[in-house]
Amino acid sequence: MADTTDTTNTTLQTSEQSTTPTTTTPTTSSSRHNRWVGRRVVLSLIRSPVGMTGFLLVGTLVVLAIFAPLIAPHDPTEFNLRARRLPPVWLDGDPNFLLGTDQLGRDLLSRLIFGSRVSLIVGAGGVIVSMLIGISLGLASGFTGGIVDAVISRTIDTFMAVPFIVLALAVVGILGPGSGDSLLILIIVLGMTGWVTFARVVRAEVLSVKELEYVEAVRALGQSHMSILLRHVLPNISASIIVLGTLQVATVIIAESSLSFLGLGVQPPSVTWGTMLADGRDYLATSWWLATFPGIAITLTSLGMILLGDWLRDVLDPKMTL
Repeated sequence: MADTTDTTNTTLQTSEQSTTPTTTTPTTSSSRHNRWVGRRVVLSLIRSPVGMTGFLLVGTLVVLAIFAPLIAPHDPTEFNLRARRLPPVWLDGDPNFLLGTDQLGRDLLSRLIFGSRVSLIVGAGGVIVSMLIGISLGLASGFTGGIVDAVISRTIDTFMAVPFIVLALAVVGILGPGSGDSLLILIIVLGMTGWVTFARVVRAEVLSVKELEYVEAVRALGQSHMSILLRHVLPNISASIIVLGTLQVATVIIAESSLSFLGLGVQPPSVTWGTMLADGRDYLATSWWLATFPGIAITLTSLGMILLGDWLRDVLDPKMTL
């Protein structure tokens, strides 16, 4: 009889253990979701020729900018007047200067590599400044409405009436190209003149998101406007901001090159692709490589940013149109 009782108790315990529900912690579920999203993004990148091309071009720029002192074969500011305007190596040039030299005998390849640093810093820095200003004003305009929306909207219209590069030229001309840290000034100028696009997109997104049911629900629960914006509205429009930011980097890089070409950008001894273009324009008939290679670098970098932005738009926000 005792054996039967023990057997019954053991059976009941086993049954209870087997019927105990298995709970999944939020952390485990979140990590699984993140891994799934990561795999989805990687597979999408591999299967997309546009995205992979943009990723390789931008990745190359980042690697060159970070490891420029290790990759560059020569000092970009070192003069060698005996080796002035040497052609590239495939045109019977000196093997020590793969892409030739400029009018002062400086290695073009080294200058292109170090010039990528300025382009990346100005491009990323200018977009970050634009995002901070544009997102703040766009959130305030779209969510608050009323007189705030009217004032910000009219300000956006005013800035849009003036072309981006003309406004940047005016601001840099007023400040002077040699005043203080020219790199920092250029980042601030390009950021303060490029925020309009972010403000417009963010305002339009907020106007549609704030009418959704979940926003009305958290508003009914008594959450503050700041909490609703930061915790519920901003995360749901972040995809559009990321895509737009990637595309705007190309615009800022071209603007920086244009200003440097005109002598209003980053000042020597810093190396910029725009300055290299300006230095080589007088030798197009005899030494075409002086201006051609910086132009190719600007084109490939801008193309890479645009292709990467197009791919991000397809992955993060397929319905977004710019």
